Amino acid sequence: MQIKENFEVKPLTTYKIGGKVKCIYFPENLEEFTTLLRKLDNYIVLGSCSNVIFSSNGYSGNIILTTEMKNFEIKGTRVYADCGVKDPLISQKVSEQSLSGLEFLIGLPGTIGGAVYMNAGAHGQCIADVLVSCCLFDRETKEIVFKQKQDMEFSYRHSVLDSGRYVVLSAEFELKKAPNEVIKELMDRNLNFRKTIQPSLANPNAGSVFKNPENDSAGRLLDKAGAKSFDLDNVKVWDKHANFIVNKGNATSEDVLELMVKMFNAVKDMYTIELTPEQIYIGDKTEKEEELCNILYRTKTLR
Repeated sequence: MQIKENFEVKPLTTYKIGGKVKCIYFPENLEEFTTLLRKLDNYIVLGSCSNVIFSSNGYSGNIILTTEMKNFEIKGTRVYADCGVKDPLISQKVSEQSLSGLEFLIGLPGTIGGAVYMNAGAHGQCIADVLVSCCLFDRETKEIVFKQKQDMEFSYRHSVLDSGRYVVLSAEFELKKAPNEVIKELMDRNLNFRKTIQPSLANPNAGSVFKNPENDSAGRLLDKAGAKSFDLDNVKVWDKHANFIVNKGNATSEDVLELMVKMFNAVKDMYTIELTPEQIYIGDKTEKEEELCNILYRTKTLR
């Protein structure tokens, strides 16, 4: 297992933003991972760093990165995957076995652990539709536990994992057989949508900035509030979809938070709706960032 101190995390984040982490661990299997979880008292677990705003000031704690945990197995219509398996990879592999249900993962730059954590979804599909059970680490008891789908408290971009008590180790899915041409059509539709509407990672971003309010779209609200015109020195709102922020090259975490607050206030002023961030802030905050986070997050950030 690789262990690195004073590690520059910026190249690993999809925003290409982030400072130095005191210590970062790269477990390669479940045994190494669970050993770390029992040993460390202060840690944050991350996958592809694709839905996070990582502090430019770094993090004076421990990060466990799961991306070296790549094991998965397909048995009939059942799929078993470690938390670090890349979403597009597992989507492609099951499609090769004529299995449907994970087509939506083909365009997501995350891992299975993150997908389960936030009940990821797109185009009418989501993790809750196909998940059977999860193998979790209980941070309170330091034991491995299993939860069935009905125990995961899934809702829109939410699961029991939001409580912070559990860490995803692996997940089991039940898929359905389908004609290859049907699966391919779904995957192509998902990829084409992302290519035409959403920014690619060539324009560093961390996915959707805000969650959709009930029965509405954050992108629609932001568009109507004029957010597509928001363009600051180092960050801007994507001109094809108002719910994405792009790093223009030298952005800091504070730059992103400032633009998020501008977007948040625009929707609040026009519709009296307070959007909820989908992206999670991680790391050590400056005084200014503390103020900005207090506006945006009514729940805790990861620190």
